[in-house]
Amino acid sequence: MRSGPALFYKSLGFILAAIVAICGAILGWYQEVGAQLIIFYAAATFALIIWGWHQLLADWSVRQAGPTTSDHTTAVVIAPQAPAEADNSSGYFAELLRTNRTIVILLLLVAAAFAIASFAIDGFFTLANAAMVVAVIAYGAGAYGLSRVVRIDKSAFIGISVLLGLFIVGALAIDGFASATNIRSMLLFASFLGLACIGQTLVALLGGLDLSIPFVIGSSNIGLLYLISLGIPPWLAFIVLLCLGVGVGFVNGMLSFRLQGQALIVTLGVGFAISGGTQIITSTASTFGGNVFGRVPDWLINIATMNGNTFGLKIPAVILIWGLMSLALIFGLKNTKYGRNLYALGGSRVAADRLSISERAYWVGTYMISGCGAAFTGALLLGWSGGGFIGVGDPYLFMTLAAVVVGGTSLLGGWGGYGFTVIGVLVLQVLTSFLVGIGLSFQAQQFVFGLLILPMVAIYGRSPHIRTQI
Repeated sequence: MRSGPALFYKSLGFILAAIVAICGAILGWYQEVGAQLIIFYAAATFALIIWGWHQLLADWSVRQAGPTTSDHTTAVVIAPQAPAEADNSSGYFAELLRTNRTIVILLLLVAAAFAIASFAIDGFFTLANAAMVVAVIAYGAGAYGLSRVVRIDKSAFIGISVLLGLFIVGALAIDGFASATNIRSMLLFASFLGLACIGQTLVALLGGLDLSIPFVIGSSNIGLLYLISLGIPPWLAFIVLLCLGVGVGFVNGMLSFRLQGQALIVTLGVGFAISGGTQIITSTASTFGGNVFGRVPDWLINIATMNGNTFGLKIPAVILIWGLMSLALIFGLKNTKYGRNLYALGGSRVAADRLSISERAYWVGTYMISGCGAAFTGALLLGWSGGGFIGVGDPYLFMTLAAVVVGGTSLLGGWGGYGFTVIGVLVLQVLTSFLVGIGLSFQAQQFVFGLLILPMVAIYGRSPHIRTQI
């Protein structure tokens, strides 16, 4: 590496390590942590960042050096020649600012917003808020720098970076945000969203959409309690609801396959029909349209509530269910014939047809899985809510699509996977918890979600695989 870039990057790493260590020390002092612990953690943080930065810089230097030629005894590094003025670190610094002006502008906007808020809002300028902004700027700069180096699973790196950044900001800004209770609460709600996103992810991998998911969730929620109130054993009513969800998915799959390119309208229409039909059936001889009241089984409450126990552990079973299903789905998509064929169909239907892959079977089967997953989610939500409500699935109309998009799965098909969706689900849930913690209304939360999705889609849209599909 030339002397100018080398000096600049070494100085930048030292400055970032010092900023993060100082912010941590200030935060520790603010929270009245012991002086010895503050010194120890600050020194350890500084040393760890310096070491990681050095390793990253050394790896980048090797790649920048160019190709090598070697025989059996020697190796010669062929480095590109550079003009003499390139050694000027100040000139290189100006060039670096020019080529990275977008991230520089964003970081300056964050600093400007903090300055404006400090003057406009009484009591806003505090040591904790200042440390939080400095940490956000340092984290954003570091994540952006690393993103220029990452070449494998860049979408996952972006999602994880956003997730960690949101969690750090929440932990700094809101008391108890990083507590075990709040983390368990976030995982609980993320589990419901993650289960609802299983079908949406698989459908998106084929290039389709399933907008009936929220309606099936609401119908399953009141349908399960309605069947139980008729005297049907809860376990049998649960199985019946799953079968009905599969049936809805079959209808969605067959209609959308016959009407190619109309999956959005078809699934939305089927969803409205299912929701209306369910309300007609469950509201017969009742004045409470869209609601069903009754006794929810204790085992269902234990599975889906914060106070639930799993094998003696104070962890709701739905979290473990989601975790196991996520691992199975991620492994299955990568290592089974079904997963490979799904990607092949999403990538090119012509090529898949020449490989004798049945488009109808996979298309309809995927929508059946989506319907079953939505019915399963609605049934579990009954244990959380304690009563049937047709509108319980309404938030999932937007959230399932948002989780898939934020995770980085292409809605054009053929790229992504459920692992990416898990990242998207966690990002949305941490963001929701943060926005609730600072007191934003539901409408304001939707506004922030929209602002988050726009840049994420813009970033993913620059990826070569997306540009090739478009």
